[in-house]
Amino acid sequence: MNLAVRDIRHNLGRFLLTCLGLALLLGVVLSMIGIYRGLVFEALTLVRAPAIDLWVVEADTRGPFAEASRIPGDTREAVARISGVLEAGSITYQSIETMHADRKLRLYLIGYELGRLGGPGNLAEGRPIARSRFEIIADRSTGLRVGERLRLGRDAFEVVGLTAGQVSSGGDPVVFVTLRDSQKLQFDLAPPAARKELARGAAALSSDIVNTVVARVSPNVSPATVAEAVRRWKHLSALTQDEQETILSRSVIERARRQIGLFTSLLLTVSTVIIALIIYTLTIDKMREIATLKLIGAPDRTIIGLIVQQALAMGVIGFAFGTTLIVSIKDYFPRRVLLQPEDALALGIVVLIVCVLASGLGVRAALKVDPAAALGG
Repeated sequence: MNLAVRDIRHNLGRFLLTCLGLALLLGVVLSMIGIYRGLVFEALTLVRAPAIDLWVVEADTRGPFAEASRIPGDTREAVARISGVLEAGSITYQSIETMHADRKLRLYLIGYELGRLGGPGNLAEGRPIARSRFEIIADRSTGLRVGERLRLGRDAFEVVGLTAGQVSSGGDPVVFVTLRDSQKLQFDLAPPAARKELARGAAALSSDIVNTVVARVSPNVSPATVAEAVRRWKHLSALTQDEQETILSRSVIERARRQIGLFTSLLLTVSTVIIALIIYTLTIDKMREIATLKLIGAPDRTIIGLIVQQALAMGVIGFAFGTTLIVSIKDYFPRRVLLQPEDALALGIVVLIVCVLASGLGVRAALKVDPAAALGG
């Protein structure tokens, strides 16, 4: 006869309600971990998509994702001539907001040179950009369809292709246009502003500006060596792919990581307190039964096993329900929730430890029971 099972059956309603509340808490904990993993994945999607080795940016900056970077467009030719560089491409990045079909679209626009590094990877639908002007490739999360027209700035762009899973570190869907179109959107002044600058006697500003030049180096050459050669030019900085990924995963989303970590710790603490209080309440409710067990000679380990087994059963059932819930609804979150087996396993181990610790309060109360209490009225 398992005393823990018999006691759970006796208080089945309270036990199941507690498991449900615990399942919701642990589900939120697991979703927080998944959201953080999703933030890292989304942040690294853009830098990994071009499959490049080197990022050349403005001097004393940390790249286009961490801070502003503007360099002349002809920097690509200079980088392409460095020993060990196989190919190079110029890219611009900018966040834009526009209206389409009576709804607001927040987009992350990437401009790249046709036939060079920096363009979209495999398309989920449609075709690559073929014309130098007014064609666009959008991510499916924008809700756009092939053949639709989207107005950006003063021009209308035709959607010719769709990607899947291409978002910025901020969660905005990515769209791709040619470098010329992106430079016009980002650097060209509106006609009234341009006339005002000319009236002031200002020289015409060149729009041949890019945010970064990316390069792919020979397998026999270290990217760090090429980056050091670029840095010697003084007016440019260079980051290897590993350095760029570190900046994105550590610096850009550092505050989000800390906040999610703190929230997760608070939820685990709340879960521990809830398990401890419920186990303590269940223990108090059966003080006379525990006293009877002691009176008939039941060892302390039997009583301790009764309480610990109840706490572990509560944790395991709550964790199983919570995990099932989050796996079922994760695709409906507005941001990517990336659940990994090792994270679920680690959380499961933490839950078991939390359950054992939480049962300590009930065990302490049970061991203090006087066997003579079983003879009271």
